Amino acid sequence: MDAYQVHFEVFVKRRVGAPWVLDLATEDRALALAAAEEMLAEERACAIKVTKETMDPETREFRTVTLMTKGAVEAPKGRKPRETPETPLCVSPQDLYSPHARDRIGRLLDGWLWRKAVTPFELLHRPDLAEALDASGIDLQGAIQKIAIPEAQARELSTHEVIRTFQRLTDRAIDRLLTDGRRHAFPDVAQDGFAQAVERLADDPDRAYLLGGGVAAHLAQAESWSAKVGLILDLADRAPVVGRPRGLALHVLEQPLTEILGFRAGLSDLLGPDLDLGGCLGALTRLAAAPEVEAVVALSPALMDELPPLSGEAARLALWLRGDAFEAVRAGLIRRILSELKGPRRLRPGHAHGEIALLRGLATVLASAAGRLIPLEDVQEAFIERSKTIVAPTFVEAYLAECAGALAEAEALVKLSENVTGSVNRRAAGRWLVALVTALRFDKDVRGGPESPTAKLAALAALQRNLRRIGLAETEEAVALARVGELGGAVEADARLCATLARADIPLLQRITLLLRLATGDAAPLGAAADRARNETVRLLKADGSRAAMAAAPAQAIERMRGLMVEAGLAA
Repeated sequence: MDAYQVHFEVFVKRRVGAPWVLDLATEDRALALAAAEEMLAEERACAIKVTKETMDPETREFRTVTLMTKGAVEAPKGRKPRETPETPLCVSPQDLYSPHARDRIGRLLDGWLWRKAVTPFELLHRPDLAEALDASGIDLQGAIQKIAIPEAQARELSTHEVIRTFQRLTDRAIDRLLTDGRRHAFPDVAQDGFAQAVERLADDPDRAYLLGGGVAAHLAQAESWSAKVGLILDLADRAPVVGRPRGLALHVLEQPLTEILGFRAGLSDLLGPDLDLGGCLGALTRLAAAPEVEAVVALSPALMDELPPLSGEAARLALWLRGDAFEAVRAGLIRRILSELKGPRRLRPGHAHGEIALLRGLATVLASAAGRLIPLEDVQEAFIERSKTIVAPTFVEAYLAECAGALAEAEALVKLSENVTGSVNRRAAGRWLVALVTALRFDKDVRGGPESPTAKLAALAALQRNLRRIGLAETEEAVALARVGELGGAVEADARLCATLARADIPLLQRITLLLRLATGDAAPLGAAADRARNETVRLLKADGSRAAMAAAPAQAIERMRGLMVEAGLAA
């Protein structure tokens, strides 16, 4: 059986009691199941259903097998079903040219469009493509059945009647396109000049359709998606400069450009095939928010390493997207970035630390770009969803596997806590940190590690300060702080650091200053180590000759020491 005779459909109920509505049709089983789970998890539907549709080669009808059903499938008792108008969504060929209809056509004919390497815009404006689709039979009939079955269920109509309605609509649209092609209604934008064609059609009732036919015919010469983008930008360069004609030109060019950037194959060809998901999102961010990227990179040059450079047609497109043209393209790119951030796929497979760095940069840039094209709330929601994945066990385990030693793991978890969004996610990240510092392995690794005692105590002091500011629950924070303090005391006792400093062969003022830094939580965690440092400081202050030594010390050193004594509670 032909592989293209099997596809998968995702149906949704937007609210309890609503009818099933087709949301996605695809030949990829995994994609259909993942999309359904994602819609239910994000509460974009109250119920989802995934079916497998297999066309019988003899009857040309689909056999349906339900693979998954989840959510509030049944309507509450006593609730009347919602009345649905019997008029189909599309009643005339012109209705097929709306953004919603083109998007649905792209979903229904994704396999055919992919094989032909064309967009829905091109299909709707090129007579040769329409004729090829009509001749294919199976692809067109399958698409009609995909949309007619849920439409009939939603409107409680006969499936065959809805199929006939869509078949008549399709025949009318194809006949119209073929007729206009034969009578040369579409302009030749290369020979006649794009600006001249736009000016001539500016007052025609079908100006967008006719100009679209000329643009689609011009794109037919391209051998790749990137080449199509180049041809579109060439036409944009030759568009009228002002007025309604310019608006018409950019509006028509924006349609195929948006669809090309919506295809994974189109993006891969434009940006480069070797990018992982994180690299792709970084490049898309450069495209959609170039001024914001430059502003953020000026403050944090390290971000440049996380965002792949643009070249060729992608760099040309980025220049166009800096201005007011193609705003729908910019908004679509940002929505795609946010959609991918909400998904489960890793941004940097095999490099969890790089993923955190990339997310921090993307969050800064997209928050700066939000407002005019997309609400800031949508950006925040996307990063909250992504934060759920980076506090999940699988990611944290991979993240910590890149660390060398317990102290490095603690530092990494602090960075993780600082880079997640949402109070729930921050608490989850904090719990990972608490679990680490209270584990017996942490104690053994720190005390037996190769670092010097002073380096260990300084790292524990920094960890203790970080624990106070990452927003842990009071009980968890108290346990973690006490545990770090105990471990600091053990490290100090193993090295007898305070006693060694108190007897070191260095000036008295320097010894007191070093001990006070331990006592104040600067060079050692608060706890047993800080208490012993405070006791040694008091003993030195009471020793013979201490007054004379301090009297001979510079005033600046005395003031610095006095500040440390106040902080340690040894002076008022």
